[in-house]
Amino acid sequence: MSNTPQNLSAADLAQRIDISAVQAFHTETDVRSLAALAVENGFIAAHALPNFVPLLRSLVPAGGRTLVGGPIGFPAGGHMTAIKVAEAAALREAGADELDMMINVGRLKSGDLNYVRDEIAAVIEAAAPVPLKVILELHHLTDAEIETAADIVASSGAAFVKTGTGWTPAAATLPRIRLISAVVNGRAGIKASGGIRDLATVAEMAAIGVTRFGINTASAIELVKQVDALPGGVLAIPHEKA
Repeated sequence: MSNTPQNLSAADLAQRIDISAVQAFHTETDVRSLAALAVENGFIAAHALPNFVPLLRSLVPAGGRTLVGGPIGFPAGGHMTAIKVAEAAALREAGADELDMMINVGRLKSGDLNYVRDEIAAVIEAAAPVPLKVILELHHLTDAEIETAADIVASSGAAFVKTGTGWTPAAATLPRIRLISAVVNGRAGIKASGGIRDLATVAEMAAIGVTRFGINTASAIELVKQVDALPGGVLAIPHEKA
């Protein structure tokens, strides 16, 4: 991990934040609001459940600051690989700029690592050239399983290791982010998602190597405002001690 802190302006932070409407209860109205808020605030990505991705794509200008994303095998990850592959292809065709795939937790915990590797490779191929984030869902994993999963994802060519779906209790603790960062060692990006509500946590995670954050929309807007109100309008990222 880098020991060079990178201070973040409000616009810089917004370009590290994904917002989403990916819970079962989210409606068309929620997706329309999501699109408007993402574009207005300059967030790097807005994600919706697969059936709403075409609508989201129609609301978010292509080529702008905000990307459109959707999930694959969400939220449990237990779909057959063929279904995940088909979903990746369909979302790519619907205009998604990036995709987040839920890893098969049951296969991982069963030690069927070749299954996990092969599935990620198949989805990366189906999604190409759209980049893939792979969600580990830390809540279900031991530290040893996190190390194994992070290494598989980092070795696969996926763009990011992502910590969670937001459908389980938040488990993206600083010690676990450090564990992922040490394993990934620059081979993939790291996205921390779930329970991030204050600038101190954002700064500490950025120092460890997190470059994307999944944050509740209201909290994301408030955090960006808070950075803008700081002296000099920047959030200082501390040196992370080895």
